[in-house]
Amino acid sequence: MLDGLRDFAKSWPGKILGAFLLVGVAGFGINNVIVDLGSSNVARVGNEEISARQFLRAYQSQVNALSSQIGTIPTTSQAQAMGIPTAVLLGLSEGAALDGLADQFGLGVSDAKLGQMLREDPSFQGTLGTFEPAIFSQTLQRAGWTEAEYFAVRGDEAKRDQLTDSLFANIGLPSVAIELVTDYASATRTIDYIALGETNIETPAEPTEAELSAYLTEHQGEYRTVETRKVQLLDLSLASLAATRTFEEAEIAAEFERVKDTMTTPERRTIEQVVLNTPEREAQFEAGLAAGTDFGALIAEAGVTPTSLGTLARSQVTDARLAEAAFGLAEGEFAIIAGIGGKRAVHVAAIESQGQPTLEEARADIVARLGTAAARTEINDVLDQIEELRAAFQPLDAIGDRFGLDVYEIDVTASGAELSALPNLAPTDYARVAQAIFRAQDGQLLPSVALGGNAHLWFDLKNVEPARDQTLDEVRDAIVAAITEQRVNEALLALSETVVTRLENGEALADIAFELNTFPQISTPFTRFGSDDGFIDGTLASAVFAGGPGHKGSVVSESGEFIIFDVVDNAAPADALDAQILASLGNEARNGFYAEFVSALRDDAGLRVNQQALNQLLIQNFGE
Repeated sequence: MLDGLRDFAKSWPGKILGAFLLVGVAGFGINNVIVDLGSSNVARVGNEEISARQFLRAYQSQVNALSSQIGTIPTTSQAQAMGIPTAVLLGLSEGAALDGLADQFGLGVSDAKLGQMLREDPSFQGTLGTFEPAIFSQTLQRAGWTEAEYFAVRGDEAKRDQLTDSLFANIGLPSVAIELVTDYASATRTIDYIALGETNIETPAEPTEAELSAYLTEHQGEYRTVETRKVQLLDLSLASLAATRTFEEAEIAAEFERVKDTMTTPERRTIEQVVLNTPEREAQFEAGLAAGTDFGALIAEAGVTPTSLGTLARSQVTDARLAEAAFGLAEGEFAIIAGIGGKRAVHVAAIESQGQPTLEEARADIVARLGTAAARTEINDVLDQIEELRAAFQPLDAIGDRFGLDVYEIDVTASGAELSALPNLAPTDYARVAQAIFRAQDGQLLPSVALGGNAHLWFDLKNVEPARDQTLDEVRDAIVAAITEQRVNEALLALSETVVTRLENGEALADIAFELNTFPQISTPFTRFGSDDGFIDGTLASAVFAGGPGHKGSVVSESGEFIIFDVVDNAAPADALDAQILASLGNEARNGFYAEFVSALRDDAGLRVNQQALNQLLIQNFGE
C-alpha cells in the first residue's frame, strides 16, 4: 500500500497535492563557477565553505554505494556522466545552507548533548549495546576521521535538527488532502475478466526469408556480438606461489608441533541476560539464586524472556564484568552482576569446550602456512626474475613452466566477468584488469597489473574479436521466434479490441467467452494498486481505474497475459487510512516543505563552485 501511495504521488491526481508533496531540488543545477574559493575548498554557500576533504568523503561514499549496485567502480568520467559530483555538491550545500542559518540564529550544542549523541550512536556500541571507547577510536581510525571532526559534524547535525524540528515538526496534510488521498487509495472495484491466449487465434504464418532479412536489418542493433579479447594471464601472489611449494612429511609434522597450541579453538559460551530493572524483579532473582532455583523456572515465574548475547569466546566479550562472571559459571548456572542501567542476571546456557585439531585435520592449513611463509621470502626475487624475462620477450607459457605457476587462457569481455576463472584474483579487481586488457594494443610489451598484497598479474593479448553485426544464419532461430511472438501479440491485440467493442455495444462477456472456448472469472474487490493476493497486478488495476464505473477495456498484464475486463462493482472507501499510512503521508509533506525551504535558502545564500579545483580533485584522487 505504501509503495502504491508513493506511485500516486507521481501521478496526475497526486499533483493536486503538489504544494504538499513537491521535492524542491528536482530541477536545481550548478551554474555559477568561480575560482576564488581557495585551494582547499570546492564550493561555498553564503559564508559556509565546503572543503575538499568533506567533498571527497561524501563522493567516496556515493561511489561505494553505486559500485555495490552495478558491480564495478565508475571512472571519474562515468561518475560525472551520471551526475554523482553534482549530487554530492547539492547534498553538501543543503547542510551548508542550514549551517549558515543556524549561525545567524546563534544556535549551539552543549558538550553534554554531544556526549549523549556519542553514547547513543550504534556505530560505537559493544555487545551489550553500550558505548565502547575502543570501538569509537577504531571506527574513526578506519574512516580517517579525527575526534574533533566527528564532534564538529555531529554538532552541525544537531543544530540542523533544531532548525528543522522547530520549523516543520507540526506540518502535515490538511484534511481535504487526506480525503482526496483516502478516496484515491481506498476505493475498490470488482471486475469480470477473461484471459486470451494463442489458442484463441489462428497460428501465424512462418516468416519468409525476405521477412527474416528485413527484420534483421531493422533490428540489427539488437543482434551484435561484443568485443572479445583472448588473453593469456599469469598471476604472481603469495597464494599462487605458495601452491607451487611441496614439503616433506617431517616438515609438516614439525610445523604442526610448533603451532598446534595456537590452533586450538577457544572455549565459547552461550550467554543470556535479564535486566533487573525493578526492585521486585531484583529481589525475586536474588532469592532464586540463593535458593538454587533453576534459571528456566525463574524466568518463567517472572514472565520475562532473556536476551541472548550469542555464543562467544572470552575475547569477544568487551564488558569485563560480564566476561568474568560468565566464564566463571558452570553450564546452566547464573549470576547477578551490576550494570549501567542496574543489576542484571547473567546465565550460561551452553558451553563449547576448547578443542585442538589432529595433524590430519590441520594438514591443509599447515601446508598453506609453510607455503605462504616460503612464498613471502621468495616473492620479490621471483617478481624481479619474471620482469627480466618479460623484458626479454619471453612468453608467459615459458615463464609459468619455469616457476610452476599456472597460465590461464581466457576470452574476456569489457565487463571482466570471465576473470573469475583466476582463483587468486579478487572480484574487486576484475574491472581494473579488464580495463587494462582493453587498453592494450597488439604487439606491445605490456606491463604487469599491480594488485593488492604485493601481487602482480601479467597478460599477453592473443587475439581481438571486434564487435560486429551477427549474420542471419547465426540468429535465425531467435529472429523466427521474435517475428512469431510479434505476430501472435498483434493478433491478440486485434482480438482484444474487437471484444471490447462488442462489450461496449451491449454484448455480455459470458457470451463472448463461450465463443472463445474460455470462461469469465470474477475478481475479488481491489484498489487501484492491485489486489493483496497478487492476482490483480498494478498494470491491470490502473487500466480498470482509468475509466468510469462501467468501464470496459483490455490490457496486457505484468505477466504478459492479454486481459479483457468489465467493471461490475464500485465501492467507496469504508474506512479511514491506516495510521501508519497517514504518518507516512505527513512525512512526505514535511519532506516536501523541507526540500523547498532548503532550496530557497541555498538560492538566497548563493552556491558557488570552484569547478577547476573540483575537476583537479577528482582526477588526482580517482583518475580520469
